[in-house]
Amino acid sequence: MLADARRVMPEALKFEGDKQFFNAALDRADLIVHGRRSHEGQPNSPQRKRIVLTRTVAGIAGDPSNPKATLWNPAGASFEAACGHAGVHEGTVAVIGGPDVFDMFMDRYDTFWLSQAPNVRVPNGQPVFSGVPQQTPQQILASRGLTAGQSLVLDAANGVTVTPWQRALQTS
Repeated sequence: MLADARRVMPEALKFEGDKQFFNAALDRADLIVHGRRSHEGQPNSPQRKRIVLTRTVAGIAGDPSNPKATLWNPAGASFEAACGHAGVHEGTVAVIGGPDVFDMFMDRYDTFWLSQAPNVRVPNGQPVFSGVPQQTPQQILASRGLTAGQSLVLDAANGVTVTPWQRALQTS
């Protein structure tokens, strides 16, 4: 689970090591993609180019509240068009979710970083992917062609890890 039933990340899921890993990854990204309820909420946030998925626009529009944000409705425009509107034509895209957003990009990930806090339970929570809990996140990632790499320990005292799930590089 990545949020509670109200779609809010509970304090029990917030760990300093995970936060540092997440923030460093966003600092390296050229573009952030997220749903309208997601936001990384840190001091660098307003400086980042982003695409916000929403049904409030027909296709693509600028965000009147944030000049670095593009509003995108996938039903009305392609992701490539949204990236063009954002002025990003190459580089690293960080997709920070929620589950509908994660699901939408499942076949595009080069790497999906799966953080886990095994000692935390979020009853009736928001899963990381649709299909959870019928399948584990690992089963879903594997079924979409991603393979687990070496996990990194982010918080040893709480057993918090992050594992890169990577797609095999295609050779021509």
